[in-house]
Amino acid sequence: MIHVITGPCVGVKDSACTEVCPVECIYDAGDQFVIHPEECIGCGACVPACPVSAIFDEQDVPADQYDFIARNRAHFSL
Repeated sequence: MIHVITGPCVGVKDSACTEVCPVECIYDAGDQFVIHPEECIGCGACVPACPVSAIFDEQDVPADQYDFIARNRAHFSL
């Protein structure tokens, strides 16, 4: 399972998630961080590290945040 960073990260970009990611699959996308869907191993280490609760398993992304699934993928042209 991969994880997706959603709206609460926009403009905040606290790097706590990047510091705990064992495979370094979280990248700076300008106004927020994004997770590379092909590099993410689904360990979930980033989820509790996020101070704004912006990271979800792709299957659990809230309906009003679905556009961030595509936004994360688009950043990597997938």
